[in-house]
Amino acid sequence: MDTNNYNSPNKSISMIENLNSLVKQNAGDTIINNTAIPDAHNEEAVQEASTAIEQSLKTSLSGGNVKEVANLFNSSGENITANPVTQQATGNFASRLQSRYGLNVQQAANIANNLIPTVLQRLVHKAKDPADSSFDLQNIFNEVSEGKTKGLNVQSMLAKIKGGMDRDKDGDVDLQDLKAFFTGSGGVVDKVKGLFK
Repeated sequence: MDTNNYNSPNKSISMIENLNSLVKQNAGDTIINNTAIPDAHNEEAVQEASTAIEQSLKTSLSGGNVKEVANLFNSSGENITANPVTQQATGNFASRLQSRYGLNVQQAANIANNLIPTVLQRLVHKAKDPADSSFDLQNIFNEVSEGKTKGLNVQSMLAKIKGGMDRDKDGDVDLQDLKAFFTGSGGVVDKVKGLFK
């Protein structure tokens, strides 16, 4: 089996299982010990939180909001709640809590606001830690971009975005080209991959 294939079932399961595990580690008071969520639904609620995070990363990249995702993974965890990816995941999870478990707006918001930023902060730290193999930055991007980052050096891409890409001066791709790369528009795929290998 090609372990580098982003569609590999083992790879996909591993990422979501690791995300579920990370959510569960931080869900004590917000989900597990929360009487607003029946015990029978604890595992399902954990999965809903994981899905909300995964979907927010996917929709941000597919919508061309590359800088928001890059800023999230470039951060040291400070002001993580202000990141649009975090806000989208938090809102998504709160909506899921309301629709699936009948929580009111305040209950759902409290749970989502207390859980999602914490999990994303831990995810970012784990993805950056070379001693922690549970989350690999390259694999995360390969999966949430549906394979578009395969062959791309994600670390290099994030470093260039963090440093501020030199638009149209020294041949670096600009943010518009990078957005087109993720959204599938424009003929910039080879150009972008060449820059970030």
